[in-house]
Amino acid sequence: MCRTVDLHQAVLAKNDTNALELHRTLDERGTAAVNLMSSPGSGKTALLELLLTRAVESGTRAAAVTADLATENDATRLARSGAPVRQILTDGLCHLEAGMLGGKLEGWLPEGTRLLFVENVGNLVCPASYDLGETLRIALASVTEGEDKPVKYPAAFGLAHLVVVTKSDLAEAVEFRRDAFLAGVQQVNPGVPVIETSARTGAGVDDLLAHMLRAADGLETHTPVLAHQHEKHLHHHHDEDGPEHEHGWPPAPHAAHVPAGTPR
Repeated sequence: MCRTVDLHQAVLAKNDTNALELHRTLDERGTAAVNLMSSPGSGKTALLELLLTRAVESGTRAAAVTADLATENDATRLARSGAPVRQILTDGLCHLEAGMLGGKLEGWLPEGTRLLFVENVGNLVCPASYDLGETLRIALASVTEGEDKPVKYPAAFGLAHLVVVTKSDLAEAVEFRRDAFLAGVQQVNPGVPVIETSARTGAGVDDLLAHMLRAADGLETHTPVLAHQHEKHLHHHHDEDGPEHEHGWPPAPHAAHVPAGTPR
């Protein structure tokens, strides 16, 4: 048991180091990464396709990386927006890691990309533990999933800089208890903003894109209470293990200690 725990901590420590360096690399390029996390069936891909389309239409340079255990269906779908898209097949792994993302971006991410959307594997457990060097971490939940999602998955929602409700057009039909959901969100992440959206009607999508762009400019980023604990953990491991990294896109040496989500 001890060896299993130690191995898990070593994996997380290496990921934290890679995430710090990836954040710096993206920051130097003027790119803000947006990590999208949700359970399967939340409508994340449909919303992301619309976000990419709106970004392209408005002249905002955006790109997307989407992760799945198998198939490239989501990448094919997202490419319809006209934005550059790449697929990561995790081959059974239930989450993305910073090294995997950095390796996929090497030699591909277009110059001038302002927003890099990262569609994580459909899972609200494993992805919550892995920093991807993101500027903005978003936890999504659809109205069809029930009101208790945030309290059932406190790490995923508790570390989010923003919570997004999807499929809001179905709220009345499924008798979604909005007040109960919002109370659960505030219980695990006090003060976090919540945006309600519908990919079918377009409701809330422009507000969501505007929020992302403000975060990219360093003007609006909520700091979760849980993030302070994560930051201490990150610095502790970085100081112990040194600046070792394994992703294939290294920045300049001696990367600064920049926590993911720090306003830019």
